[in-house]
Amino acid sequence: MSTSTPLSESLHSPSFWARYTFAHADGAGADRLGDLLDDDVDNEPDDDEDEDDPDAEFAVGDGCRLLLTADVGIDFHSLEIVVPGSDEPAELGWDDLAHWHPYALRWSELDLICRAIAALDPGHSHPGAPLALLCRYAAVFADDDVDAAVAAVEAAYASLRPSGWDGYWPRGTDWLQGADFRDHGVVWQHDEDGNRWATQADGQKRDFYSTRGAPTPGGFPHAELRTLLAAAATTVGAR
Repeated sequence: MSTSTPLSESLHSPSFWARYTFAHADGAGADRLGDLLDDDVDNEPDDDEDEDDPDAEFAVGDGCRLLLTADVGIDFHSLEIVVPGSDEPAELGWDDLAHWHPYALRWSELDLICRAIAALDPGHSHPGAPLALLCRYAAVFADDDVDAAVAAVEAAYASLRPSGWDGYWPRGTDWLQGADFRDHGVVWQHDEDGNRWATQADGQKRDFYSTRGAPTPGGFPHAELRTLLAAAATTVGAR
């Protein structure tokens, strides 16, 4: 995992996580913030940063990578994928406070990806920083072990918590509030090429905002995701 210096320095900051998870905007965990952000001026956009550069790159093997952009100054985050032969990165999803479409991955896929990242980077264990940063792009469904998923996210957050800090810190249950689609009419489809995508029945209490629809030209990068997941499986299997 390669991160920009500002992001690396922020991974142990409660104010960063309050903004990155949208707790600061009345998201999950807002009730635990207290006065944490009252005098916070450390998360304004840095005009000197190259806006074309990702804040973190996650290698999973065979030249496949995920690129994360995390801009807490404007409450916008995005995730892109790069595989060998790609002309340019392809967007998997994004999260903001207006027109979010973050749900690009199933839990099992994210878990595999993070295990591959950790296998290639001795500086990171699983669950750790990659899972803490990337979990916003995954959701859970009826066939997932949700308790295990929440425990893993909790452990990922806890691995970054400063020693002795007893104020606000994100929790696995905070993540679950936005990621739980077990009872919201989401059905997964698949085709003979191995592509998987979600459909949702009308009239649900929570909409499943995702670009991961049925394969169409110029749509969700299904082929790239298949390539990346295969590379991650190879990496994990080789360790």
